[in-house]
Amino acid sequence: MVKSRIISVFFIFLFSFSPVYGNFEYLQLVLTWPASFCFRPKNICKRPAKNFTIHGLWPEITGFRLEFCTGSPKYETFKDNNIVDYLERHWVQMKFDENYAKYHQPLWSYEYRKHGMCCSKIYNQKAYFLLATRLKEKFDLLTTLRTHGITPGTKHTFGDIQKAIKTVTNQVDPDLKCVEHIKGVQELNEIGICFNPAADNFYPCHHSYTCDETDSKMILFR
Repeated sequence: MVKSRIISVFFIFLFSFSPVYGNFEYLQLVLTWPASFCFRPKNICKRPAKNFTIHGLWPEITGFRLEFCTGSPKYETFKDNNIVDYLERHWVQMKFDENYAKYHQPLWSYEYRKHGMCCSKIYNQKAYFLLATRLKEKFDLLTTLRTHGITPGTKHTFGDIQKAIKTVTNQVDPDLKCVEHIKGVQELNEIGICFNPAADNFYPCHHSYTCDETDSKMILFR
């Protein structure tokens, strides 16, 4: 309880001084559904999560994702155990065992070098990661989907899944991302929720069009 209060106070202090403008139009918080991500043989997960977990926080302009920006600070491994444990609860490095993940931080390092550095003029490394986790804490997408009858192992149309997610995004479009692990079977893999640069308002996501958005195709929620 004490640790939780300390972290909450730190968030308030950190984000009250965060700049609110940048050279990107919006941020996309990408949340992965572990059952789909860990489906073999594509990915072998050593620690599958039980709920949606963060893939990344991506600075974007319409139709274009910023990646591998130059001239920004390099990733610095987190040493603070409170921060590491907090990130591990929301940004699970599923392909690696816990000790290795916490020490080497491979997923976090990769995501920061590929995406996070592109908004470092606004959010330094610590602010970037804590912002992603703070935004993720706003949602329990598994509960939201279940409330609308979308439970693991069932199939639904793109429109039904989108409608459910929009109940927690003030009716602003998310980006549903699908994969085909089994030929001919589309399944929900990730959900992207977008925010303005200050991350205090929702922003319409550009659709990746990896899912069939017609009512003629059913999408598996594995």
